[in-house]
Amino acid sequence: MPDAAARVRCVSSPVARAGSAAEHDMEDVIGVFATAMSCSTARGVVLGGLRAVCGGMARVHAPTPSLAVARAVLSDGGTTAGGDVASSVGDVVGQVWQAATTPVPPPATAVVVAMGALALAVVLVTPVWRVARHVVTIAHEAAHALAALLTGRRLSGIRLHSDTSGLTVSSGRPRGFGMILTAFLGYVGPGLIGLGAAALLRQGYAVGLLWLLVVLLALMLLQIRNWFGLWSVLVTGAALVGVSWWATPDVQSAVAYAVTWFLLLGAVRPVLELQSERARGRAATSDADILARLTHVPGLFWVGVFLVVTLGAAVLGGSWIVGPAA
Repeated sequence: MPDAAARVRCVSSPVARAGSAAEHDMEDVIGVFATAMSCSTARGVVLGGLRAVCGGMARVHAPTPSLAVARAVLSDGGTTAGGDVASSVGDVVGQVWQAATTPVPPPATAVVVAMGALALAVVLVTPVWRVARHVVTIAHEAAHALAALLTGRRLSGIRLHSDTSGLTVSSGRPRGFGMILTAFLGYVGPGLIGLGAAALLRQGYAVGLLWLLVVLLALMLLQIRNWFGLWSVLVTGAALVGVSWWATPDVQSAVAYAVTWFLLLGAVRPVLELQSERARGRAATSDADILARLTHVPGLFWVGVFLVVTLGAAVLGGSWIVGPAA
């Protein structure tokens, strides 16, 4: 069967708009940039620049309780301008890897509960939710993209819009398991990511969780095809890097728990918003309706499945976070 483009859209409340004119005017520019990154010459230039930046960071970064990156570099009196950049990069990577793979004690129960209460407040207070929902949309579209790749579809790009809607475009068979899984995983994706994060926290890998999220955002960045999406992913990633690099262990742990709580609890509200929009006849292209056309099962059934999965992930993940470490 010939390939056909399959568009999967995350619908927000109010109804998703197509994005600003400036976003669409510059989408092709972003596409050209992402394509150029696959060129070996461009990749070499970018990696060379990153090595230089990382080398500079290793020379000036002050030791912190969490990442004593500069300690090894400065212990012999500092490095010269013509020093071994590769060695400096290796020191940085080694310190990050050690911090990410070293279990840390969980915070006090009061801190865990407080982070959960904070995340719940962010989800329930609508003005705050309208901003924070961009993080859920990032996870939603990342789940679509991952499902497309896992089922052999060709990922064409991801767009994130200022109204918290998103669009993931992949090409392949217009029907079948791959298309169904791609459409299904969006709304349950944030909850499942939160469940995985809770499993890592249960094992003590709070710092590792933060760095893993940074890596996933960096990979997602290569597929972004509009300016707002680029901005949204960069800001989120920069915030995580800042906490992972400069914050104290206690702050890192608290942030990791807050992010996990938010993913678990924040996955539920978009499902309720989805059904509210469907009831008004304003979500004909939603994931649930795409699944209805693919499977000949009513869209309301799929909304119910989304709700069961997200609530189940929130309950199970919450029990892992609050309960004693495994």
